[in-house]
Amino acid sequence: MKALVIEHFGEPNIFTEKELPLPELLPGHVLIRVAATSVNQVDTKIRQGVVADIAPDFPAILHGDVAGVIEAVGDNVEVFTIGDEVYACAGGVKGINGAIAEYMLADASLVAHKPKSLTFAEAAALPLVSITAWEGLIDRAKVQSGQKVLVYGATGGVGHLGVQLAKWAGAEVYALVSSQEKAKIALNLGADFTIDYRQTPVEEFVAQYTDGLGFDVVFDTVGNDNLQNAFKAAKSNGVVVSIVSLSQQDLTLLHVKGLTLHLVYMLIPMLSGIERAYHGKILSQLAALVDLGHVRPLIDSKSFSFAEVGAAHARAESGQAIGKIVLTQEAFTII
Repeated sequence: MKALVIEHFGEPNIFTEKELPLPELLPGHVLIRVAATSVNQVDTKIRQGVVADIAPDFPAILHGDVAGVIEAVGDNVEVFTIGDEVYACAGGVKGINGAIAEYMLADASLVAHKPKSLTFAEAAALPLVSITAWEGLIDRAKVQSGQKVLVYGATGGVGHLGVQLAKWAGAEVYALVSSQEKAKIALNLGADFTIDYRQTPVEEFVAQYTDGLGFDVVFDTVGNDNLQNAFKAAKSNGVVVSIVSLSQQDLTLLHVKGLTLHLVYMLIPMLSGIERAYHGKILSQLAALVDLGHVRPLIDSKSFSFAEVGAAHARAESGQAIGKIVLTQEAFTII
């Protein structure tokens, strides 16, 4: 099969095309003919070598998100048959090659039938970010009807799913954005209110929207030093969920406000092999929500072919993208 690989860490233009053997079908696995993938922050960090400890062996095939068609089914797989349209976040990390190739071998427990209402390209935008948002808001924070939920980075990859899942759970959703364009998008996704964090300090919007009490749940998709803002925005005995926390932080506010902090790292099942089936279950539930109209992917205005993977990574690193950057397989004619 053809694959776009990296032979060492480097800049976005480091990808090269390589002929590799077709993956050997394993029990409990499926072979997916890849139609589309999307770029996640972890993909660019692996390519750069920033998180070299979780990178696949060279020549490495990156990207976890995949949408495509089942080409072959291994022993002990009962829920999929050849020809099924599926999606998953199932590779691109240590020990598991990814989706920038004609075919991808995937643990069947990580895979789900794709939403019927979406194209392959649209479905490929969802897996990693939707699992992250689901684990953060539904599993950890247990968002409930009537709560006030603040979402940082509301039009970002994870954030736009956070807005929609919190709204589906019955919360009143407050979206933090950096422009009027992003505010319109967030409202269209279901946010009840938008806040331009560049114009309004955290103390001001907490006073304006919560009478100074703070939000029940703060979903922080920015992380690191922004955690201090998240702590300020949360109410006493409230919940903060972060997806980026590779930093040292002063926990004084966490303590004096009695906050609960949850940290989400959705790669754990892939890296450890533990509880992988739960990710497949989340994606199955999400597909139902998508087909019912509760959730939809936000796709960046610029799309790319697999051959343009370097340009896609450059776009992701530019900070100009709104929503997910999607790549489609040129030879896959049914997209």
